[in-house]
Amino acid sequence: MDFENIKISEEDKQQLKLGNKLPIMEEFYTIQGEGYNTGKPAYFVRVGGCDVGCHWCDVKESWNPNLHPLTDVWQVVENSKKFPAKSIVVTGGEPSIYNLSKITQLLKNEQFELFLETSGAYPITGEWDWICLSPKKTQPPISENFKLANELKVIIFNKDDFKWAETQSQRVENQCKLYLQPEWSKLEQILPQIIEYVKNNPKWNISLQTHKYMNIP
Repeated sequence: MDFENIKISEEDKQQLKLGNKLPIMEEFYTIQGEGYNTGKPAYFVRVGGCDVGCHWCDVKESWNPNLHPLTDVWQVVENSKKFPAKSIVVTGGEPSIYNLSKITQLLKNEQFELFLETSGAYPITGEWDWICLSPKKTQPPISENFKLANELKVIIFNKDDFKWAETQSQRVENQCKLYLQPEWSKLEQILPQIIEYVKNNPKWNISLQTHKYMNIP
């Protein structure tokens, strides 16, 4: 994403590039609902700004960074410390657009365990305990990010996405956990297909958006 399209002062653009500020859409304490760490309490930090453009995205309001206040990362750290869990999930939008080195350094200083959720479309910065790579056809991951992934989570919207998932799984490391997740609006149609696919291809696991079942953020 071109920072020139973000409507902020030149000074703030410099702070953004240094990672001292980020456009924060929302912060909230909840239970991780998806993937390998499902059921884990965590503080979520949702960064605004995304140009990957998934047509089925359920957080499209995160796409425009100009809608979300540029926030000092020190303030995010202070907000995180108000809750009992020591796990932070940074998501988006697409957080890898930004320099995440400063915020992860500050959070690590406070002994937080750090989880990143990313499409992998941009270089990943910062220090992470767990990286969930969720590749998208509209803007696939850059090659270097496949080696960093602890978890590959592919969203299944139609039958062609199974082929896409297999091509992506061939690029991650052997120890990477593999997940297929039904796109929520297609759940009834797609989930039975995923169940059969995983039964026949047991290297894969099923991820569900359990937070939607629990009616939590």
